[in-house]
Amino acid sequence: MKRDIRRVRNIGLMAHIDAGKTTVTERILFFTGKSHRIGEVHDGKAIMDWMVQEQERGITITSAATTTYWKGHRINIIDTPGHVDFTAEVERSLRVLDGTVALFCAVGGVQPQSETVWRQAEKYRVPRIAFVNKMDRAGADFEAVVDEIRRELGGNAVPVVIPIGAESSFRGIIDLVEMKAIYYDDTPKGIVMREESIPQDLLEKAQEAERNLIERISEQDDRLMEKFIEGIQPERREVVSALRQATIDGHIIPVLCGSALRNKGIRKLLDAIVDYLPSPLELPPVIATHDETGKEILRHPSDEAPLAALAFKVQTDKHTGKLTYVRVYSGTLRAGEVVYNSTRQKPQRIGRIFEMHANRRHAVDELFAGDVGAVVGLSDTRTGDTLCRQDEPIVLESIEFPAPVIDVAIRPETTADSDRLGRALGKLAEEDPTFVVKTDPESGEVIVSGMGELHLEIITDRLRREFGVTVAVGKPQVAYRETIIGAVDHAYRHVKQTGGHGQYAHVCLHVEPNPPTTGFQFENKVTGGRIPREFIPAIERGIIDAMAEGPYAGYPMVDIKVVLTDGSAHEVDSSEHAFRVCAANAFREACKKAGLELLEPIMCVEVILPEEYVGSVTSSLCSKRGKILNVEAKGKTAILTAHVPLGEMFGYASELRNITSGRGEFTMHFEHYEAVPYSIAEAIVEARKKSSAA
Repeated sequence: MKRDIRRVRNIGLMAHIDAGKTTVTERILFFTGKSHRIGEVHDGKAIMDWMVQEQERGITITSAATTTYWKGHRINIIDTPGHVDFTAEVERSLRVLDGTVALFCAVGGVQPQSETVWRQAEKYRVPRIAFVNKMDRAGADFEAVVDEIRRELGGNAVPVVIPIGAESSFRGIIDLVEMKAIYYDDTPKGIVMREESIPQDLLEKAQEAERNLIERISEQDDRLMEKFIEGIQPERREVVSALRQATIDGHIIPVLCGSALRNKGIRKLLDAIVDYLPSPLELPPVIATHDETGKEILRHPSDEAPLAALAFKVQTDKHTGKLTYVRVYSGTLRAGEVVYNSTRQKPQRIGRIFEMHANRRHAVDELFAGDVGAVVGLSDTRTGDTLCRQDEPIVLESIEFPAPVIDVAIRPETTADSDRLGRALGKLAEEDPTFVVKTDPESGEVIVSGMGELHLEIITDRLRREFGVTVAVGKPQVAYRETIIGAVDHAYRHVKQTGGHGQYAHVCLHVEPNPPTTGFQFENKVTGGRIPREFIPAIERGIIDAMAEGPYAGYPMVDIKVVLTDGSAHEVDSSEHAFRVCAANAFREACKKAGLELLEPIMCVEVILPEEYVGSVTSSLCSKRGKILNVEAKGKTAILTAHVPLGEMFGYASELRNITSGRGEFTMHFEHYEAVPYSIAEAIVEARKKSSAA
């Protein structure tokens, strides 16, 4: 039987750490019949947290995919991590999702990682609904969270339910579309649900909330606006249809609430996923580029259209080897067929195809347009690669990942470990685009880079458990960057005479700073053929070579614009190699003339602590060159937000425990790069020189 793509939902769950994403997913699997028991995060039995490290720590580390069904709809779900060190998992998931559920803690509200994932969803224009979880917790405040979504995230948050009670008296919700009260019996564990009329003491509040809902939707729908003005009550199907379209267009964020741990509100959330989040057909066709002509091509979500699929995740599996997760945008992916990896220009044979359920899998013969699944056999395919037909080669937009901000040196403890280490690191780097492996050319040490201390801690733990490699880990090092201060013009001539042909290259460069985060930009303004066109790419490569190790302290260079203004070539002695060497030397000298500065990663730090410790924690962060941005009181708890250099934050967990008698906790995520004060920069450069000499 042919499936109906209109009944497919590709959704993700995203939130700050500890908002309850995995708990919500476990309840979804239970209520849809995918699992027959409820897995709990706190006892290490959650189905979606299948890694040993996830079960031990009670956090999600890798995004897990599953497929389930609700009221005749196929729902492909990706449960993403909340910890900022694993932001790549969120980034790649949002790239391939059609909709997402943003979870918020009813007590914590909008938190730093909530803002990060919200921005990621905005970047990919992913429609969202919001779920305020943990309504049974002390301090739960539904209306305050809705207000924070509007104020801090800029989302047009519109409740489609309101809670009946809060904290220990949270008993159920009022559905504002149906105008019914839904109660959840506490025994057994809120699983029994019953619908009743809205209680008299909440009727006025519910009617006001319903009017607000209709008014907000009417602003996006002319027909509903006419009825609203005339005082005519719209039908349920009209409200759902208009709300659905407004959600897909990004004009409205429907907000629901519940307590996943107590099984309250999950079935209504499932209804909202089906009712308000889009099918692949309701989103614009994916934009691709023709592999040869560069012309823009649209691929519509049809099984009959030419194949367009994106590999968004690679995972090492001890049973099947390498699993590649793919999202099919158009066409059909069949087991046994040969497809074309247009990113790497290589044919790839599809081995087996699986429908995933966390780390369990169900073999299928094919994946259709709109499906998410995993494939065995794509040996040369990496994250972000496009799969298509060889006779219709296209390239989909790849996935951008943030650069790592922390380095550590690692070395194998035995010779046997040394042999296995390279292979293991290669597999882990293939899985995780924010994990980078390089060798220090001077010391020969293996340097691994990641998004934070926890990220690298998990990597070394996986080396030991999954690959049987024991390593010694050095102290964490900050991933500094270098850039220039001013603009200069500089000419350089590379002349080398040896036996036979010599080397000749001459370039004139204009070098200037680029705005922060814009990266490297190269522009060719040479006219009249003074430098043959075939040498221009070599000049750009030479500059990129030089940027990999800056002249100030040997750190990578960022945010620089280089304009090639003039130069000359020799008809016999000029070559690509000569121009590459010439450009690298010219760029280094130009940077020294322009003036150099060291950049350091600045972290956004959020500390949650009892209010009596605010003064001590503020003083501690200021001593670390921190800038206090905000202190917000929530009951007897304070939330302190600051920008602090990463280099000052190593070991802060222990310090915070000591200051707050173990009652404070903090999270941090990368915010931006900023110039290091000169005196500190000189000390860092001097220490690096001594380390290299040693």
